Amino acid sequence: MHHRKDLGLLALRLGVGGVLFAHGTQKLFGWFGGDGLDRTAGAMEAMGFRPGRISASAAGLGEAGGGLLLALGFATPAAGAAAAGTMAGAVSVHAPAGFFAQAGGYEYPALVGCSAAALAISGPGRYSLDHLSRHVLDRPWVIATAFTTSALAAAVVIKRRIAVTSEQEPSE
Repeated sequence: MHHRKDLGLLALRLGVGGVLFAHGTQKLFGWFGGDGLDRTAGAMEAMGFRPGRISASAAGLGEAGGGLLLALGFATPAAGAAAAGTMAGAVSVHAPAGFFAQAGGYEYPALVGCSAAALAISGPGRYSLDHLSRHVLDRPWVIATAFTTSALAAAVVIKRRIAVTSEQEPSE
């Protein structure tokens, strides 16, 4: 029975981690048809994430780094929390369009962020580098620290973005 759960966690880690890694490397390196760092920085700036280059780098690292670590099952609480925090920023961009992705809504980043958070909380399972390292980076205090740090950072980034986009709105 344990092996089924561990195989399920491995499959989820590989799927979520792989998607995050691919999206992050699009931003950072232009891989998989992505825009690369310079164009992503311009897009981030236009969305209200300032400065654009730092924001693009942070988003790319949160996705690519968090995704790779989730796929490997290493430092799973920190990886999942970082990815979830990054997706919170993406949700803030898509929220005005509603929930569903076909209308430009936040469905996709919310699902990816929730999945990353769930992996961070549940742990990576037996087929992971955390298991091989005796969970030195997968302790309860790491979970609490990672989620607190990620939530605070996401709140600061989103609050700043809201302030920037409010300044850009035409006055009536």
